[in-house]
Amino acid sequence: MGIVKISDQMHENLRTVSNALSRSINAQSEHWMRVGMLAELHPELNHSQICQLLVRAEQAGGLDLATVAQTLSSAGKLGTSVRRVK
Repeated sequence: MGIVKISDQMHENLRTVSNALSRSINAQSEHWMRVGMLAELHPELNHSQICQLLVRAEQAGGLDLATVAQTLSSAGKLGTSVRRVK
């Protein structure tokens, strides 16, 4: 874990959205980072597909980039499951 410096405006955005969605500021920022990371790594996926992928990953025990890449490449975009690699 580390410290990440963000702008005052981004912190205010996080505070507003985290309150609206009943998440902590840290949880909201991590959510945005996951979605953004997957969007950059897989620009062919839309927001709905990324959310489906995150739900499947959570059901399988957590998000792991190696598994996501393997799942996407072997299943054509979204696979039927995402496994956690240790």
